Amino acid sequence: MLAIDVERLRKQFRVQKSREGLKGAIRDLFQREYREVTAVNDISFQIPQGEICGYIGENGAGKSTTIKMLTGILVPTSGRIVVNGYVPFEDREKFVQGIGVVFGQRSQLWWDLGVIESFNLLRKVYRVPERDYKLRLDELVQRLDLSDLLNRPVRKLSLGQRMRCEIAAALLHNPSILFLDEPTIGLDIVVKTEIREFLKSLNERFGTTILLTTHDLQDIEALCSRVIMLDDGKIIYDGGLQRLKETWGRGKEIVFRFGTGMPLGELERLTEGLQVAWTTDNAFEARAALPQGANVSETLARVVGAVDIRDIKIEETNTDEIVREIYKTGSSEKTGAAR
Repeated sequence: MLAIDVERLRKQFRVQKSREGLKGAIRDLFQREYREVTAVNDISFQIPQGEICGYIGENGAGKSTTIKMLTGILVPTSGRIVVNGYVPFEDREKFVQGIGVVFGQRSQLWWDLGVIESFNLLRKVYRVPERDYKLRLDELVQRLDLSDLLNRPVRKLSLGQRMRCEIAAALLHNPSILFLDEPTIGLDIVVKTEIREFLKSLNERFGTTILLTTHDLQDIEALCSRVIMLDDGKIIYDGGLQRLKETWGRGKEIVFRFGTGMPLGELERLTEGLQVAWTTDNAFEARAALPQGANVSETLARVVGAVDIRDIKIEETNTDEIVREIYKTGSSEKTGAAR
């Protein structure tokens, strides 16, 4: 069953043109001109129940606009959206009972109230039965380590503490879909890791569907098996993260540090017949570049058995580099945009 079904979704905004100079400003007062800006341009995708999907793109690509349409905040210009069986902007009251939303730069908690007071207010907003609420709250407090934070005003929380509370607030009514817009922005690595582990366990235990937008591609690597990549309002890639790596990755590099100097020609002789490209910075350090799918073990076996080696490091193209390369070329045709 589908959690999210989007077909030819489009959102255009009417933006005022600003003329230059004083005369232009005066004319704008009396005779305004507008232009149409397309933020989301006829995109289509489907997300099954229980999937964690990464929704990525550069600033202005249309990510947040899409999320706002999926959560019913914005009405599409055209196209079809069904989330949890509802049209978000039409069936608002019933629809919100089944979704949770976390905006990393916007709070749903009351700034001057204690955290627990905010939670109690949200329970009433979502009409959660008292018994269900207590069971859910107890679990979230334990899993997200919130017990020492419940009586503090939200304004006195650190960013990491507030984000843990924001996630708990979004889950108090046990939604089947969770929308996360930059949930780890500005957080240190320890808090990021805690939040990632919690989200992964949430998905595994309850089958919660998660749509995650982020600039931190380590979030994507830690949580998502699928990525939808947006550029200028259009989907340029929709598919598996592993397939993205396999197709766009440059393979692996093995970095060797030798105890005695090794000439480049000798290294090339040792790996003759293998798909290895050697480069050296000096006689004591060398890099062996292997294409995607090449046999790393065979390369290591030939070199390690014949050379005095002090250190070995294997490096792989990371997701950040792959995404940068795709945006640089402006196309993902190499990968194929279909899933």
